[in-house]
Amino acid sequence: QVQLEESGGGLVQPGGSLRLSCAASGINFSIYLMGWYRQAPGKQRELVARISSGGSYTNYADFVKGRFTISRDNARNTVYLQMNGLEPEDTAVYSCTAAFASMNYWGKGIQVTVSS
Repeated sequence: QVQLEESGGGLVQPGGSLRLSCAASGINFSIYLMGWYRQAPGKQRELVARISSGGSYTNYADFVKGRFTISRDNARNTVYLQMNGLEPEDTAVYSCTAAFASMNYWGKGIQVTVSS
């Protein structure tokens, strides 16, 4: 059974930082493209960042503006999203995804709230 479990979300003040983690099980993690998406209330889900299977290639949404960093540890089957300089507009449910060929898996998501 494939599981993607996010952790590290919560409430943070504007300008603060959070690090999200997504632990994967049930897949050969090292061959999967991993990504983070987010969905704010009333808005469509949008890509935040993705990282290649080996970790050499990454891409980010424009709104990240150098504030977020995606990374992965294939020995721990975990992908991370370091988020700095958080803004209220970053408030959303953040979900990780694993993709390989026609296979695509999603975590349940975790809430990130940026508010004073």
